[in-house]
Amino acid sequence: MTLTAAIVLAAGEGTRMRSSKPKVLHEFAGKTFLNRVMDAVGALDPETLAVVVRYQAQRVAEAARSYDDAVLIVEQDEIPGTGRAVQCAMEQLGEQDPLSGTVLITASDMPLLDTSTLRQLLDYHRDSGDGATVLTTVLDDPTGYGRIIRDADGNVLKIVEQKDGNSSELAVREVNTSVYVFDAAVLEQAIANLNADNAQGEFYLTDALTVARQVSKVGAFAAPDPLSVEGVNDRVQLASLSKAHNLRVCRQWMLDGVTIVDPQTTWIEDEVEIESDAVILPGCFLQGHTTIAHDAVVGPYTTLIDATVESGAHVERSRVQESRIGREANIGPWTYLRPGNEIGTGSKAGAFVEMKKAHIGDGTKVPHLSYVGDADLGENTNIGGGTITANYDGVHKNHTHIGSDVHIGAGNLFVAPVNVGDGVTSGAGSVIRHDVPDDAMVYSENTQHVVDNWKPAWER
Repeated sequence: MTLTAAIVLAAGEGTRMRSSKPKVLHEFAGKTFLNRVMDAVGALDPETLAVVVRYQAQRVAEAARSYDDAVLIVEQDEIPGTGRAVQCAMEQLGEQDPLSGTVLITASDMPLLDTSTLRQLLDYHRDSGDGATVLTTVLDDPTGYGRIIRDADGNVLKIVEQKDGNSSELAVREVNTSVYVFDAAVLEQAIANLNADNAQGEFYLTDALTVARQVSKVGAFAAPDPLSVEGVNDRVQLASLSKAHNLRVCRQWMLDGVTIVDPQTTWIEDEVEIESDAVILPGCFLQGHTTIAHDAVVGPYTTLIDATVESGAHVERSRVQESRIGREANIGPWTYLRPGNEIGTGSKAGAFVEMKKAHIGDGTKVPHLSYVGDADLGENTNIGGGTITANYDGVHKNHTHIGSDVHIGAGNLFVAPVNVGDGVTSGAGSVIRHDVPDDAMVYSENTQHVVDNWKPAWER
């Protein structure tokens, strides 16, 4: 059905998070709560998507605009409550012409709210002919949620908040999810005379349903998946919901043919892509737009952020960010690939290696204890342990080029900018400051001095 407007309520502080930032800007599986809810709502293609802000309004508004530059930002005044937030939104939405059609209202602290559930809610609202429909779910422990109170025929009478309910009302396990659909005309009447006569001294949006029931029928649609409408009020709930969601994600990847040895310690964000027959070992964090090809092995204890791992590669006990690891490459253990690396087919970045903006040719090996930054290495080159490309002169980052079929001795230092040709061999401990031609041998002399019977000053 056509959705005239969608209103996302993001004005609250979320005091139980005990945080310096608004609750809606906390992250869940790689995206903020607000981003996830806006994505779910935006996929319904509403004519207007409005986000109501109040606490740290500028910060939340900037985030909302970064997720959708067409979003309408509504600033709630100092009067508290979700009902007041909707009043402010409806006033701004109806500035030009009176609003008509269907209006969706949703809280922004449900990170698993999905488009499918919202679409089913809209379809139910359309088919029922109700003036208002509330999205509900049934919980084993409904503590903290508003309860859905029905009459003997099953019609929705009202929603009672936790602090305002009596013992019989609080025994109800069907709860309000803070997601509603209204006909615009019914909503205008329902919010017109809200008051703060309640335990929290706020304008409750839930009170609008009581008024809506006087002018139209109020229906309820139960969400098929309770997890999709579970809210987050504190970090304990955030951890619990994150764990439940992640186990579902891991389970689905396993059903799709990926081996995940220990789902309890493997964390996979929603935008990660993994091909069948990949193996994910324990303790891995796969984040952002990471892609892992078939027959690749990741882990144990590896973090991949926006990384590409091609088929047959193995990444062990490493951190890789915004880098591509080629086929049959071997990374780690204890390797740190900072952004911008291209690691070629059959190459190696071994133990305690750090790379940044390095292009490593096919078959080239950087086995251990080295730093390669702002550098191009050709094919089938071997870099001795303890080698460093000194790329920073205090002002600029300079480039090092090392050719193909090069053998670099242990403990070399390349003072960029410098170019080393193909087929070069360097001596151990060399400091290379100038270009080296193809097929050359390069070394730098170091005079060794021995002082017999020496003692430090404090012994002397």
